[in-house]
Amino acid sequence: MNKVTLDSVLHRREGPLTSELLQRPGEFGLGALPEVAQADSTASSICGFCSTGCQLLLHLWEGEAKTLTPDRSYPVNTGMACPKGWEALAVLDSPERGTVPLLRKEGELRETDWSTAADTFCDRFKRIQEEHGAESVAFISTGQIATEEMAFLGAFAKFGMGVVHGDGNTRQCMATSVVAYKESFGFDAPPYTYADFEESDVIVLIGANLCIAHPILYQRILRNKRNPEVVVIDPRRTETAQVATRHVAVQPKGDLELLYALAFCIVREGRIDREFLQANTEGFEDFGVFVQGYSPEAVTERTGIAVEEIESLARMISEPGKRVSLWWTMGVNQSHEGVRTAQAIINLALLTGNVGKPGTGANSITGQCNAMGSRLFSNTTNLLGGHDFTNADHRRKVAEVLEIPEERIPDRPSLAYDQIIDGIEKGTIKGLWVIATNPAHSWIHQKRFRALREKLDFLVVQDMYHTTETAQTADLFLPAAGWGEKSGTLINSERRIGTIKQVRRSPGVALSDFRIVQVLADRWGCGPMFAKWSSPEAVFGLLKKLSKGQPCDISGINDYAMLDSAGGIQWPLPEGAFPHGPERRLFEEGKFFHANGRAKFIYDASRALPELPSEEFPLLLLTGRGSSAQWHTETRTKQSAVLRKLHSAELLLEIHPDDAAAAGIVEGAKVEVSSARGAIEAVAYLTASVQVGQVFLPMHAATVNQLTLEVVDPYSRQPAYKGCAVGVGLRQAACRGSGGGIWDR
Repeated sequence: MNKVTLDSVLHRREGPLTSELLQRPGEFGLGALPEVAQADSTASSICGFCSTGCQLLLHLWEGEAKTLTPDRSYPVNTGMACPKGWEALAVLDSPERGTVPLLRKEGELRETDWSTAADTFCDRFKRIQEEHGAESVAFISTGQIATEEMAFLGAFAKFGMGVVHGDGNTRQCMATSVVAYKESFGFDAPPYTYADFEESDVIVLIGANLCIAHPILYQRILRNKRNPEVVVIDPRRTETAQVATRHVAVQPKGDLELLYALAFCIVREGRIDREFLQANTEGFEDFGVFVQGYSPEAVTERTGIAVEEIESLARMISEPGKRVSLWWTMGVNQSHEGVRTAQAIINLALLTGNVGKPGTGANSITGQCNAMGSRLFSNTTNLLGGHDFTNADHRRKVAEVLEIPEERIPDRPSLAYDQIIDGIEKGTIKGLWVIATNPAHSWIHQKRFRALREKLDFLVVQDMYHTTETAQTADLFLPAAGWGEKSGTLINSERRIGTIKQVRRSPGVALSDFRIVQVLADRWGCGPMFAKWSSPEAVFGLLKKLSKGQPCDISGINDYAMLDSAGGIQWPLPEGAFPHGPERRLFEEGKFFHANGRAKFIYDASRALPELPSEEFPLLLLTGRGSSAQWHTETRTKQSAVLRKLHSAELLLEIHPDDAAAAGIVEGAKVEVSSARGAIEAVAYLTASVQVGQVFLPMHAATVNQLTLEVVDPYSRQPAYKGCAVGVGLRQAACRGSGGGIWDR
């Protein structure tokens, strides 16, 4: 195997990089375009926005994708796409794309070359580690890049650089579900397939606004021919709640007590699947005793739900012979007690035997396009392949597969995202590498986070766009290729692995994240350790070996071609197995991943909101998706003129007319929304979709996280973005705290 060097990456087969090539669209994402990219041809690729995992057909002229259409034959989206999918190519052509490395000199980011950028990266981080210790450098990864890229990134950082602490932005969206599944099922294993939307008699959506956040999944509900009951449990009368058969308008963070009350009713009335419970679970009897403290009468005030409605809903979801599926997303995950809330959902499915059968399941819907890949293969808080850093046998297996010294593998997991941030504040972490995420926008209590920039000796940001709030403050910016400009795999919510294709050339000298890591590993001096990591598909072969024997075993997938021909493949698929049918669910035999094969009932007493309304801040702030045309911090979606037209250009605050009248606020008035952490400006939008005493802001706006409370779930360490106390008043002058502070220097 030839050694991969910086020069070999930056040289085309025709010769070295020249100034002429620098003026042309970059050709360095993954080298030459694949054979499929011929004039007037079509390539398939999984969409790079959300976790639904739709497949798009990319239509190429003269070797480059110019248009796209959704793939009618793919089992996920069957010819449908949301606005973001339709605009997936448009966001690549932005003038804000990073085209060359940028290095801060005399306070300004200035263009440099890859050789200087690689030298600076290695020299500065090595110097920090020499002065402050190996654990003084950390990285924050992402759920937005290909599986092979995040595996390479995590392996280089931890096995090559000697970094111990690296977490992902999946901590902000999926950590709660990961911990809940691990503790309850024995592995992070969403059990469902999207077909369950179409095969349920009762669909319960908890903190999930599918019409906006996952519109293609809502379309799957519309295809259900069983005339299902669709129940939405959410404080807001969301778009999904408005079209559901029942909206349960629970009070913010009253969901855990409501779920326990449902379990109380089911146990009291004996509407349990005792045969399933005895054969496949443990802890049921103790759980039955525990929920005696959560009768409908005991929780009605806290939840805001009448006793009769609780009892009626309990009967609906426990009716014998009915297929019941329970689904949740960020409304559950982003909570101070999210893990126990997710496990309360799992407990209901176990009580009624609604696991492992068509139209059933306790089903967490993922957020980012490759958050599932991050959960299994990013090498952050879990060792590659869903292994455990603290398990000596696991470390030995990984070392043998990768042919690296076992001592290069840390024997403990990383600090969580919030603990890395705390480490920066304490001065124990002095260097940070941020990849394909924008924490200066997205992290809770934004102003405190931005102020920490001054405490870092060296910040590297690797991204598609040089204009993100985080990239603008970097000491070194590394320009990355985007979706459509590189190859690899993504894993969607239902565990389906699909391929992405390179159908465009990256701009300037931007490189794929895979090639950036390859260049840095070579310059760091550990290139030989990664000699077999020569291409994304070569790494996929290593991931197959790493997964062997694990619940996520994919050793039976031959190659990318098999993934394409099969319409994607859900894990697990062990060696020698075949993907019978396009969709498969877990636990059909009632066997879970704990050593005894049983699922566990896990529960704790509910806890009050960490910040209650007060005289100064009398309202509770909810946050969530604002539009199906927006995505996260809008790093990409704001680059599309079409997507920008599909949502308000102003930041709209949803407020109940009664609350607005009490404050003298009329429709369209400019208001100041304040919390104990800051104040921002918004425009009042009067609507009964929020309850009295509550207001709502879209999560995508750059200023919203100046308000949010810095609280995390104690088990998952996922931030609780929802339910902080705010005040709203007519704007009299410039809002306090609207500036960016040190971070925006």
